[in-house]
Amino acid sequence: MNPISIYSSITLAAVASAGVLLSACAGAPMTAPAAAPDVPSAIKVADGEKMSFAWHAVGSQVYECRADAKGAMAWTFVAPEADLFDGRGAKAGTHGAGPHWAAADGSKTFGTVKARAPGEDAADIAWLLLAARPEGAGRMAAVTSVQRIHTRGGNASAAGCTQAADAGKRLKQPYTADYVFFVAK
Repeated sequence: MNPISIYSSITLAAVASAGVLLSACAGAPMTAPAAAPDVPSAIKVADGEKMSFAWHAVGSQVYECRADAKGAMAWTFVAPEADLFDGRGAKAGTHGAGPHWAAADGSKTFGTVKARAPGEDAADIAWLLLAARPEGAGRMAAVTSVQRIHTRGGNASAAGCTQAADAGKRLKQPYTADYVFFVAK
């Protein structure tokens, strides 16, 4: 299997006029990777960690139009909003502000960005390595690190946020990504 597409059977369609995000599983069930995927050296995990599981995210990156330090208007990242799917295509949890990942069993892990690598295209959000802080018993309890990889979309363009009258506008940019969860060896 091509490491660049761990979950190639999940597709994303955005209905632009309504801003509605739809997802569907197509074809055969997805299969989880047997080993951690190859990633840029900047976001590799420590030698003392091993891959535990990977989930595919389908959702939006939320931005708000705000003035920067020099008064120029720009889209400012607010939070992710995504559903997470396991290797069989079943909904396994959600991803939201913090950032955090919540499993269906009620456990969560919160992340702090440690390193980043650029996405493959200008429209793609960065690949990340995040230190994890788990909360609660369950699937997330032992997670030590999270990688965000194989991103598609999610970056905001400058369009629609150029003047003071645009302040406060919100934008949801559709994206997909794979989140790889690591635990101590």
